[in-house]
Formats: sequence, C-alpha cells, structure tokens
Amino acid sequence: MNDLEFSAFLVSRVCHDLVSPLGAVVNGLEVLEDERDGAMRADALKVVTSSATQALARLQFLRLAFGAAGSAGAELDLSEVGRLVAGLLDGGKVTLHWETPSVNWPKDWAKLVMNAVLIAADCLPRGGTVRIETSADPAVFGFKIVAAGQGARIVADVERALRGETAEETYDARGVQPCLTYRLAKKLNAGLTMTAHEGQVELVAG
Repeated sequence: MNDLEFSAFLVSRVCHDLVSPLGAVVNGLEVLEDERDGAMRADALKVVTSSATQALARLQFLRLAFGAAGSAGAELDLSEVGRLVAGLLDGGKVTLHWETPSVNWPKDWAKLVMNAVLIAADCLPRGGTVRIETSADPAVFGFKIVAAGQGARIVADVERALRGETAEETYDARGVQPCLTYRLAKKLNAGLTMTAHEGQVELVAG
C-alpha cells in the first residue's frame, strides 16, 4: 500500500468517527426549528450540546493522534495529551486513569501513546478501566497501558497489525489505525507489545 492509499484510509477513519455526533447535532437543530413544546426543545438542546462537545473532543484528539501535531521536532505536554484522551473517552463505558507527570515528550511518542490508548479502549467491549503509566524522567520515553474489564480481549486483526503482519488487501478505514500505531512504534524503535491476561490487556512500549 502506498502512502496516498494509507492517507485515504486515515481520512475515512476520521470522517467515520465524526459522522455520528455531527449527525446528532443536525437532527437536534431540526427538532429545535420545528418543535414548539418546551420540554422537547430542552431535550433537543441537550442532544445538540452533548453531541457538539463529543464531536469537538474527537476532532481535537484525532488532529493530534493522526495529524502532523506541529512542526518538526515539536514536543507535547503529557498533561495536555491526557486531557485530550479524557475528552475522547468522556461519557463512554471506559474510565481513564492517566498516571503521568507533566513532562514534554517528542510528538511521535505522544502520538504513539494516544493511539495505543485508543487500541486499549477498543479491547473493552463491555467497558472497564484504562490505566496509563509513564516514567517521571522526561528523558525516558515509554509507557504501560492496562485495559481491565469484563470481556477484555485482543482482536486478532489488531494483534497482527501491531506486529506488522497485516496483508494489504485487508486494510480498511477501521483497521488502518492499528497499522498507524505499528508504523509509529517501528519508527521510534519503541518495542511495542500487546499481551492478554485474565480480564485485562496490556500494551507496553519503551
């Protein structure tokens, strides 16, 4: 797969993640335009507000996790990265425990941890907790992510993608994100591993 095709899949993934909340905003606005009942209008306004907030959180996360994230050599504050991850997961079935110091990391390491968290959350179909730990030393890059919850599991296609074993014909908009994570880890020589234990999945890098 060439870079143009890979980019197209990433764009499709971004659009897929934004369609649902933005569609809810449009539906809510249509209700506000036509509805005269006060209670119905109040409910519609709540939907619009909640969906717009969700869309913004996803957009801010994806801009950093998938995008250029500033100029070459840029660094990102892990506290800000944690805020974006928390915004993405807010209101869902996964509770975040972001246990990192306020240090700056190179942007590709920050992008790697964001994408790894996204994979960890997807390992919890029934919800649960995602815990992220990093070193307090700003010169040491690495992390441990533990996704714990009922039914925690590794999807075989994701595991293969993180090992760089995905066949090109199996790429799609959803599966391209684990492939991006693999590319980031390979570029950084991060040694990213993913293992499953009883009731939890661990992703470790560094």
